[in-house]
Formats: sequence, structure tokens, C-alpha cells
Amino acid sequence: MTNVICLDNNYSTTRLVTKEKPYIVNNPNDKFKKFLFFPTVEGKVVEGGLRVKGYFKKTYKDKPLISIVTAVFNGKDYLEDAILSVINQTYDNVEHIIIDGGSTDGTLDIIKKYTDKIDYWISEKDKGIYDAWNKAVQISCGQWIGFLGADDFYELNAIQMYVENINQYTEVEFISSQSYFCTKDKKIIRKIGKPWNWKDFSIYMNVAHSGSLHHKSLYEKYGIYDINFKVCGDYDFLLRAGNKLKVGFVNQILCNMRIGGISHGGTSKIFKEIFQAKLKNNTRPTYLHIYIDTLWARLKWVIRKYY
Repeated sequence: MTNVICLDNNYSTTRLVTKEKPYIVNNPNDKFKKFLFFPTVEGKVVEGGLRVKGYFKKTYKDKPLISIVTAVFNGKDYLEDAILSVINQTYDNVEHIIIDGGSTDGTLDIIKKYTDKIDYWISEKDKGIYDAWNKAVQISCGQWIGFLGADDFYELNAIQMYVENINQYTEVEFISSQSYFCTKDKKIIRKIGKPWNWKDFSIYMNVAHSGSLHHKSLYEKYGIYDINFKVCGDYDFLLRAGNKLKVGFVNQILCNMRIGGISHGGTSKIFKEIFQAKLKNNTRPTYLHIYIDTLWARLKWVIRKYY
């Protein structure tokens, strides 16, 4: 690894940086446009991070760059936990991107506190979490992209475990693990996440998306997130690949999700969007099949939650 700079050996995001500016390639067949810095738009409050100071990241042999995205809006209570869980990872080729939706509660103060350890962050009004994720996908330099909620936090060796599995299975496009649902004070409620299989996934979201990793080629092939979805855009995105999705699984707890995120409330809205995503992606032969599958998925959710 040539021209590598270690700014601070204590943090995963500051051990492997370079002054070499990445060359951004936008191929005609790609489904989205890539940027190194997000274009200036009206309403952008501010931007910052290592990239603004001229420090960049790239993938090395057997050490892929992992981009971790955190979208946040007025999330000052737990954002610091999320940031610390990224910058304290044992793996040392990590890029952290934070997309803030124009917070007014002190969130920006926390982001600025860690600006010399965050690769790139912006603050501007957006159209929801999937709009924020789309911005991050467009500006990420990582070979792999993961999404960590502002309320959530990784286990210390989470990214290292993912990378060890990625290096074993070269054709994998999406890799997930197990996660804990926990209370605001980190008391464990239950475990979620199991190996992906198309039969179950075509009926309901049966993988733990928080903390999972997506190869960037998935976005080049299938596009970015549909912002018409408010809670199930991640499910819609993975359904686009159908049974062709090449999936890996780490049979360990790698991420912790606090109760209270967008996918933990509004049950009717969630299952309405699940139905819409399956209908949009033609997951079953008929409208009736999709309707019955969605009812079954909702029944299983109720049984799991209350019994």
C-alpha cells in the first residue's frame, strides 16, 4: 500500500488515508450518478469531514473499503453511540458518511465534534431516509456500503467479521448477519436475522438490514432507492434482484438496533408498503398471491411480537 497516511492509529477511519484524489467514473449503463462531493444545492447548511480536508480512501487487495452510512434528523440523543461504534471498529479501512436532514436539536454539534474522524458529512433538508441514503450511495467510495441507523450501534469487530466472510466468497453481492433489538438503555429484547432465501424473502423481509453490507455493483445494476417508500425502500431495493441475488450470511450478532426507528411503528403502513414493493417487483404470479402472502407475513409478525 503506497502513499498511505495514518492520521491517528486509534480510529478505524483515520488509519488508512491518502492524499490521492479518487477518479470518479460514471459509466453510461450505471443506474445512478457518482460524485466525490455532493453538488451544492439551495438549503445546504454545511459540509465537512476528512474528504473536505483533502484526505481520501480507497480499496486495497484483501482490504476492501467499507462505506458506512448514517442518515440522521434531530438524533442527538444516540448519534454519538453510532459514530463511536464506527470509528472504534477493529477493521481499519472504513469510510463513515453522515447525511443530516437539517437538524435543529444539537445533532450538528455532535457531528462537528467528530468531523476529523468522519469522512464526509452534509446537512440539508431532504425527502426522508431513502433520499438521504441515495445521496450517500452517490458520494461513497467504498466497494461495499452499509447503513447504520442513528439510534443503532455495531459490535466492536462487526466490519472485520463481514470482511473475512466477503474475502471467502468473491461473488457475494449482499451480506447480512444477526442483530439485537434493544431498548434505549441497551437492554436486549430479542434477536433477529437469519440466512436469506428467496422463498421466504419474497413474502417478507427476513434479513436484518441494519448493519448489512451491499456491494456497490448492486446499485449500478438496479439503481438507487425509491423515495416513494417511507419505511420499506430497503426491501423494495433487494426485491429488484429477485432470486438472482448472491447472498452471504454471518451467523453472529454484529449490530444492535434500538427500538423506535422508522420500521418499528405504524404497522399498517409497513405492511401496505410491503405489499406495494412485492406488487411492483412481480414477486408472485398474481395479485391474490401477493395479498395472501402479505397477510401471512403480518400474522407471523404479530405472533413473533406478542407471543
